[in-house]
Amino acid sequence: MVKINWTPLSLSDLKNVFDFIAEDSNRYAQITVNKIYLRVSGLDKQPFSGRIVPEFEDKKIRELIDGNYRIVYEIICESQIDILRIFHSARKLKKDNIK
Repeated sequence: MVKINWTPLSLSDLKNVFDFIAEDSNRYAQITVNKIYLRVSGLDKQPFSGRIVPEFEDKKIRELIDGNYRIVYEIICESQIDILRIFHSARKLKKDNIK
């Protein structure tokens, strides 16, 4: 079984997503965050299900797309995945922004 580790940056991103959406709707903010958690939960069974992040072309750094959000993660080893960042797809993704 693969352990999914949420990094401090990814948890901060998730909180920022919630806070931004909650300015208009607490309910929708909670729904969005729950969808992201649910999307990530499938990685324990299929860690390679996300696509390789095109900006980096590194087979270990992958992403899942959920709505307007890019969930960037790194396969550390066969037993651990680190969730690195949660990015809105409109934002530019740079290598120095993911760790």
